[in-house]
Amino acid sequence: MGKPESPMGMMEIAGPSGQKRPGFLEGVLLLLLLLVTGALVTLGVLYAHSRAIKEPVKDEICTTPGCVIAAARILQNMDLSQEPCDDFYQYACGGWLWRHVIPETNSRYSVFDILRDKLEVILKGVLENSASKDRPAVQKAKMLYRSCMNEGVIEKRDSQPLLRILEEVGGWPVAMDAWNDTVGPSWALEEQLAVMNTQFNRRVLIDLFIWNDDQNSSRHIIYIDQPTLGMPSREYYFNKGSNQKVRDAYLQLMVSVATMLRADMNLSENSYLVWEDMAQVLNLEMQLANATVPQEERHDVTTLYHRMEVAELQNKFHLKGFNWTLFIQSVLSSVKIELLPDEEVVVYGIPYLQNLEEIIDIYSARTMQNYLVWRLVLDRISSLSQRFKDARANYRKALYGTTVEEVRWRECVSYVNSNMESAVGSLYVKEAFPRESKNVVRELIDKVRAVFVETLDELSWMDMASKKKAQEKAMSIREQIGYPDYILEERNKHLDEEYSNLNFSEDLYFENGLQNLKAGAQRSLKKLREKVDQNLWIIGAAVVNAFYSPNRNQIVFPAGILQPPFFSKEQPQALNFGGIGMVIGHEITHGFDDNGRNFDKDGNMLDWWSNFSAQHFRKQSECMVYQYANYSWDLAEGQNAYRKWVADGGKNQQLPGLKMTYDQLFFINYAQVWCGSYRPEFAVQSIKTDVHSPLKYRVLGSLQNLAAFAKAFHCARGTPMHPQVRCRVW
Repeated sequence: MGKPESPMGMMEIAGPSGQKRPGFLEGVLLLLLLLVTGALVTLGVLYAHSRAIKEPVKDEICTTPGCVIAAARILQNMDLSQEPCDDFYQYACGGWLWRHVIPETNSRYSVFDILRDKLEVILKGVLENSASKDRPAVQKAKMLYRSCMNEGVIEKRDSQPLLRILEEVGGWPVAMDAWNDTVGPSWALEEQLAVMNTQFNRRVLIDLFIWNDDQNSSRHIIYIDQPTLGMPSREYYFNKGSNQKVRDAYLQLMVSVATMLRADMNLSENSYLVWEDMAQVLNLEMQLANATVPQEERHDVTTLYHRMEVAELQNKFHLKGFNWTLFIQSVLSSVKIELLPDEEVVVYGIPYLQNLEEIIDIYSARTMQNYLVWRLVLDRISSLSQRFKDARANYRKALYGTTVEEVRWRECVSYVNSNMESAVGSLYVKEAFPRESKNVVRELIDKVRAVFVETLDELSWMDMASKKKAQEKAMSIREQIGYPDYILEERNKHLDEEYSNLNFSEDLYFENGLQNLKAGAQRSLKKLREKVDQNLWIIGAAVVNAFYSPNRNQIVFPAGILQPPFFSKEQPQALNFGGIGMVIGHEITHGFDDNGRNFDKDGNMLDWWSNFSAQHFRKQSECMVYQYANYSWDLAEGQNAYRKWVADGGKNQQLPGLKMTYDQLFFINYAQVWCGSYRPEFAVQSIKTDVHSPLKYRVLGSLQNLAAFAKAFHCARGTPMHPQVRCRVW
């Protein structure tokens, strides 16, 4: 519903090869693979490999460095003692899992995480490189990075920056002795929520934001929705078992931070008051969690969307005298926008607002203020001295399973990239992204999309009218690849204008962060009276991810994901199709999943499905639901775009040391994109919060349903990778 979703991506081209005898060349190159990568492949493993895999097609062998590196990577990642038809994930990724231990700083470690680590190394280099001719936007990004790295000043300033902003928001009652006597009587919830939203970009208690109107994607509108919570998932607030452990650690963090701030203000410890106040805050948040609707019940945007005027909003949701006009106008005033007499809003969170009425009635202004400020404090801990980060160590261990904080430079690189993505993206693209890759990826998108459109004809569950609409939507999907051109154009001032209101100081990291929060809020709110810019990028270039936006009917592939194993000009097309081609297909399919299918080719929420097709879509989906329900986590037929490329005359080259068919390489690279492992604590969280399947089941769940996979690896019917019953939707 309006925000980017979903990870993936990669692609390629093959280079020319030499003319030596194949047998000799394979032996020499295999030795080279071992030297280049440090891989130690035993003769026994090679024997198992030659026994298990079909002889390759008689194409020339590619000897370029790109092909050698790709072959070495594939061999290293595999576990050739496994049968591909029994557990293809272990077969493709067993070597990777054996060689990689989850770092103490990570809750998960995967191919994606390794690529992000490499990207961050590049960003570290460009951010630390001081150049006299940097444009203003880049200068500010480097200044922000230096302020983050200035640990000596951050430690010296300690809690003082936080204490100052607590005064500005009316104080944190738990860290004061006289809140009720001074601030309390003049306290207004509407104004406090507006301050949190506009000054600190914290949408607490009520989520008010500006986004494309689902029913008219050419304009922006105000949305009112249920908020996020302090912990990542609502389930943490009221289930027992491991959730109790997380909840206890969360409460202890609240108490610890409040106690530290009281000491910094020379107030008595008053542990009873602190515990009582924070226990009330947790109780309030537990009530809020219970009032929210689980995310799995919010996929159908057509049932969420309720447009109404502000007057109707006021009549329907009194919230014990809450003044909606005052709240909304206070938010809009921060960007000098006047609320119209007939202003419309879209309410997503009707069940939540109905439940909120009783909650507001139960809790005092003191508890409400304690909660609002706690959410601000929780967000700002990362900007404070080390003792505050140490205070949250137990909570992070319970939540993620991590025991060590990320090294400072990685934290700073990630922060600057998140807050100045266009400026940082320009540095990354100049340093590491081959710009000609844009056209190659665009060709791949066209091929994958063409096959998706063709395969719609095969669907017996969809009638012709709905197929035609689906084809129109697929052909109308717009793509953004790599980066927006303007970030590299020195004469184009748009990049510098994006950050014109920011003025950072090397010694004021905390305040620099507050500037970013306010700028982010204002950037969003200002859109209300602006026409939607369909060319606007929804994500930065230096990101290892890919996205589909239903409101824009748009797929986005940032430069950060257009690298091996997803994509490279120097590897065979079979790997590119199995990597970035898979990502492209994934993002296109998001336009037709249980959420994306509610939007038409122009990004408007419109039911373009016939009753027949809609009913059968649900029926086809039930097969997938049943299949995935039978997975437990201890911790389209023969058509695909790669085959079409080959049929159209595309030529591959054989990789050295790998006696595999191109179809097998296609599926192996697809699987190896998802190699990774989780800490148990994070596995629990991801099941609750991630709309995607765990890494292993992304591989098994999809390939079990493909006849082309079973054919490529000669899997007999009834084996785990060739079940008796297959599922297919698209």
